[in-house]
Amino acid sequence: MTTTISSARQHIHGAGIGLRSQLFAALQETPTDAPQPDFLEIAPENWLARGGKRPKTWAYFRERYPFVCHGLSLSLGAPAPLDENFILQVKQFLDDNGIEIYTEHLSYCGDEGHLHDLLPIPFTEEAVHYVAKRIRRTQDLLERRIGIENVSSYCAPGKEMEETDFINAVLAEADCDLMLDVNNIYVNSVNHGFDASEFLSALQPKGIAYIHMAGHAQKQPDLIIDSHGADIIDPVWALLKQAYTRFGNVPTIIERDFNIPPLAELMKEVTQVKALQAQMAGTATSTTQQPAESVYV
Repeated sequence: MTTTISSARQHIHGAGIGLRSQLFAALQETPTDAPQPDFLEIAPENWLARGGKRPKTWAYFRERYPFVCHGLSLSLGAPAPLDENFILQVKQFLDDNGIEIYTEHLSYCGDEGHLHDLLPIPFTEEAVHYVAKRIRRTQDLLERRIGIENVSSYCAPGKEMEETDFINAVLAEADCDLMLDVNNIYVNSVNHGFDASEFLSALQPKGIAYIHMAGHAQKQPDLIIDSHGADIIDPVWALLKQAYTRFGNVPTIIERDFNIPPLAELMKEVTQVKALQAQMAGTATSTTQQPAESVYV
């Protein structure tokens, strides 16, 4: 299967970071000749209807970087109806700021209230149809495709099919993209006892929005918490290389939500992503005689 990135998404490339308030000053003070992220990711919920200094801060970064949006509260698998007013607010934000890419989690975070956590959707055929219908409705309201993220989890309630089969079925029925979280594959492989490489090989997306990379906290030999608060470990880097081999040099975000290091330290992981992308592009060019930008992702 050929996996592509749509023309609307080709304005992002390389490696970026999640924009966090702890990084505002360092990004603004970084010399132009210093290593820079290629693009930034934000949660739209954190920027909608913000007062104070936020509009000026947003204007500064928006003028200097391409952006993607990664949502936190759409709750695609929830029993409660979709919050269509919220979706339309997100659409307005995306349109006003020229942001093409919006992604969300293949999970739910509450019913009529918000639980501030991402809960696993049961891997059932009924859930496939239910979630796919909600994704299609979201895409209709947004007037754009969205990407859905494979999430980390600590249990699998009501499981009737494998997670990869569930993800593939949702992607196909909803006709949406995948936002591939490589660290979440590794986390779940430990928590649920499967082979991470085989999981990655079994995914069949038609399109990939971009990739997430992150660190985690290993609490027990068979328990990892998806903390986004530590450095990325070697097995996750190896999975990223496998993802590039399979899908091409997909744009990649480094997620860091806790224990955020100085920007220079965070940029080391960004640089590592870009070095791996360059290595994989060189391999693709030598074997296919195609320029890196022609590699399907």
